[in-house]
Amino acid sequence: MNHFLAAGGPPPFFAEAAALIAAGAVVAYVCQRFRLVPVVGFLLAGVLIGPNASGLVRDQGLVDAAAEVGVILLLFTIGIEFSLERLGRIKKLIFAGGGLQVGLATALTTLLLAAFGVDWRAGVFTGFLVALSSTAIVLKVLGDKGETNRPHGQVALGLLIFQDLAIIVMVLLAPTLGGAGGGAAGIALALAKAGGIIAAVLLLARRVMPKVLEAVARTCSPEIFLLAVIAICFGTAYLTSLAGVSLSLGAFLAGLLVSESRFSEHALGEILPLQILFSAAFFISVGMLLDVGFLVRELPFVAGAIAFVLAVKVVTTGASVLALGYRLPVAAASGLALAQVGEFSFVLGRVGREAGLSPAGLAESGSQTFIAATVVLMVLTPPLMQAGSRLARRIERKHDAGRAEDLDDAAPPEHLAGVEDHVIVAGYGQGARRLVRVLSGSRIPYVITTLSPEGAAEAEAEGLPVLRGDAGRQRTLQLAGVERAKVVVVADDEPEMTRRIAAVARTLNPTARILVRTRRVEDVERLTAAGADRAVAEELEAVVALFSDVLRDYRIPAAEIDAHEEAIRRGGYAALLGDRAAGDDPVVVCDTDADCLDTRTVTVRAGAPAAGLSLARLNLEGDYGISLREARRGGETFHDPGGDFAPRPGDELLLAGTTDAFARAAALFKAGGGGAGPAGGGGGDAVEEEEEEMTDRRVGADVDTEHEVRLNPGDLSTTCPHIAEARAVVPSARGCEECLQTGDTWVHLRLCMTCGHVGCCDSSKNRHASKHYPATGHPIIRSLERGEGWAWCYPDEKFLGG
Repeated sequence: MNHFLAAGGPPPFFAEAAALIAAGAVVAYVCQRFRLVPVVGFLLAGVLIGPNASGLVRDQGLVDAAAEVGVILLLFTIGIEFSLERLGRIKKLIFAGGGLQVGLATALTTLLLAAFGVDWRAGVFTGFLVALSSTAIVLKVLGDKGETNRPHGQVALGLLIFQDLAIIVMVLLAPTLGGAGGGAAGIALALAKAGGIIAAVLLLARRVMPKVLEAVARTCSPEIFLLAVIAICFGTAYLTSLAGVSLSLGAFLAGLLVSESRFSEHALGEILPLQILFSAAFFISVGMLLDVGFLVRELPFVAGAIAFVLAVKVVTTGASVLALGYRLPVAAASGLALAQVGEFSFVLGRVGREAGLSPAGLAESGSQTFIAATVVLMVLTPPLMQAGSRLARRIERKHDAGRAEDLDDAAPPEHLAGVEDHVIVAGYGQGARRLVRVLSGSRIPYVITTLSPEGAAEAEAEGLPVLRGDAGRQRTLQLAGVERAKVVVVADDEPEMTRRIAAVARTLNPTARILVRTRRVEDVERLTAAGADRAVAEELEAVVALFSDVLRDYRIPAAEIDAHEEAIRRGGYAALLGDRAAGDDPVVVCDTDADCLDTRTVTVRAGAPAAGLSLARLNLEGDYGISLREARRGGETFHDPGGDFAPRPGDELLLAGTTDAFARAAALFKAGGGGAGPAGGGGGDAVEEEEEEMTDRRVGADVDTEHEVRLNPGDLSTTCPHIAEARAVVPSARGCEECLQTGDTWVHLRLCMTCGHVGCCDSSKNRHASKHYPATGHPIIRSLERGEGWAWCYPDEKFLGG
């Protein structure tokens, strides 16, 4: 490298790397302009710049290395977006459906090739190649279309996961089919080793990884966090590969590790730019394998191979899905989605060549035909998936038309008879599940409608009111009582399905409130035009929430803030999108007077000099020209507090003063600035580090709820008269009682030494420990953090050091 730098020239690989990246960027732009899926463009770019066409890139080793990284990062991000819980819900799909699909595809391929005189060993090997589908492409297209949580998307995911597991067995069997290998004992040992390492990875996901990421996140260093996440990804993939598991499956398992931590979204955001770059390299590398000259010369033969693979995959996948109890539309969409050959067939093909095997036993000709058919099918995957969706809708319409007469005479299910003024929750994905969890405790009546057999079975097992059916169909909504419903909510479906549900529901009940969710801003207008009263765009709702917080800080009245929020939504978020003309009146106009501009709400942080000092000692008015209007502590508000009032960490102070005054007083509120007063913990938080104070957490197993906790006055540096009321108590919960009930988070935990109540500290947003004192009068709390034994007396506002 130093030689090239000294000579002023680039390294020899740089021109090809630049061509690779430039081609990817140009193709992505062209695809965006023509509304094409970028994956197709990347494949075509690989064909154009590869050694078999223009020859701009000839170093296949460089491209293969980048492609391998791309596959690892792509599967890692997919794993982060899922969870062990979600995979557990589709275990039947993974093992029963996936096993059936791989077995049927292998058997059917072997039988068809045997009819043409192909040896059974070559036939089984070819069946293995055909049985695999492209995890990378299918999940990428499903994600781009927002169909991952649709029934056919979940089916595709389950079958693809099994295929990635099956590649382990196929790689081990290939040498045996070629006449070599270690026999059944060697295969069994390798499989046992692979199963052991997968089990170890899953154990780490539950027990170790959340704590590791917690420790890394506390450094507050983006660089360290990114490196740690990449180390987890590559390290797990490497360890699993040592056991014979594919790198891709190892990367997917690594993503599951991270998904079990509450830092999964943070990790996904850090890794996504790298994933985009290297995934493009992977798809380009697949396109580079295609020999255009061979494709042209042997076009009829390649076309026959494509038709053969399509027929086998559609038939076997569709049959497997139907055998699991799914309806024909889902089977049709799934069959066409998985109709291509997967990227890991290239890996298996390389192993087969080393063992003397080739596709259909045709040696080099068979390999080139297989590569050509695979690349073409990969290019055709997006239009095939689109055709599958259209076919599924056509089958549904035909099926509904055939049953229309029977449905007209149908009666509502017994458990839904007479329900009225209820909420219809259309679909049962993750968003709907969270909504139902809230509705279940609210006494608001509701009905769930879903097409997913697993979702319906799960809801029924929990005793929830569920109706199996498509909410986009008139009769399904009628059976759910839409004419008597008060609200219809669509929280999960893709935009097209959401639009259809909204349109049908609006026709059947013009007075119902219809609420829908969408990820993309561009769908809002179409959904409201279809009949939705409110289409919540996730990314813009976050901006609305931030804007509302800004207005609160400027002391805008609550009623005015609500009106501004509604004006933004009513205008289709135009105020946020820049779609308004230059002469238009602004949607939001705030009257900011001196009181708005000269007041600030300041949160007292642990370790800040102002924490624990009385107002008399702080002398904000005399030294800085700042007055304290009010202080909020937990649920209590102190108006114009006196000089003996001492702010604690977590208190919110409404201060008034000039900009210069706040600049002069800034050091008083800087965490870690020193000089924390004796009460500076709001229960002791002043002795804890700022990064710990800023880290919300839910620690389900940190608190021992079986043994008593005592407070020994002899271990405390300071005591008070109320210490006599402390007794031996057993903690009431494994975390903050109230936060556990609502699914919320906390920073640190405190224990009431009178009744054993476990609550969150004053640095937590809910401050349940401090709220417990005025409600009960119990005076003493103790820290429940590891290695801490201090206590706090509420009546005396006194820190009892431990």
